[in-house]
Amino acid sequence: SIDNTGLSWPSVGTLARKTESPHAREERLARLTSAVETLLECIGEDPDREGLQKTPLRYAKALLFLTKGYEENLQDVINGAVFEEDHDEMVIVKGIDVFSLCEHHMVPFVGKVAIGYIPNRRVVGLSKLARIAEMYSRRLQVQERLTKQIAVALWEVLQPQGVAVTMEASHMCMVMRGVEKPGSSTVTSCMLGVFRDDPKTREEFLKVSSPPRRLDFPSVMVSGH
Repeated sequence: SIDNTGLSWPSVGTLARKTESPHAREERLARLTSAVETLLECIGEDPDREGLQKTPLRYAKALLFLTKGYEENLQDVINGAVFEEDHDEMVIVKGIDVFSLCEHHMVPFVGKVAIGYIPNRRVVGLSKLARIAEMYSRRLQVQERLTKQIAVALWEVLQPQGVAVTMEASHMCMVMRGVEKPGSSTVTSCMLGVFRDDPKTREEFLKVSSPPRRLDFPSVMVSGH
């Protein structure tokens, strides 16, 4: 998942965006702002009316923020926070909020992720699990790929006995348009190592990671398997 520049699943223009000069970044912002003005005209709006005069620039800045994952790489996210530790039981961080943009319609999908792994004498700082999810979600995505990218990244960083990731999300492309089904959610998973090979280990993860109640903050679970 990591190329020779250190980027994780980069797109065609990822390196250029990450390494561009401040002047080039201002030019990128100006082009994006102009594109939003065109978009407003195409839907029948007036970009010059009072309520929309600053909208193109606001939206351009917002879109760059919502896709800032293209400017990040896995090494910087982990930042050396991998430690030798004699622990070989399941570690789970669940209830991680993710916000992403569907690459098909560029509308949001939002949900929660649970990430678990069984160490092989190496552990990672718990906050890094949420940061990995954040990096990959701040790109144009599909939920299936996002789930797998999180799992494979952790697998490559730690080489653990196993990695498990589940995600449940609501897609605005199904809620606001298309079939228009509010309340629907999509669940995806990616199991690697012992989580794929051992049904009991997989079952324990799925049982522990399923939220029994609504939480307003991520929770951490360390258990045997």
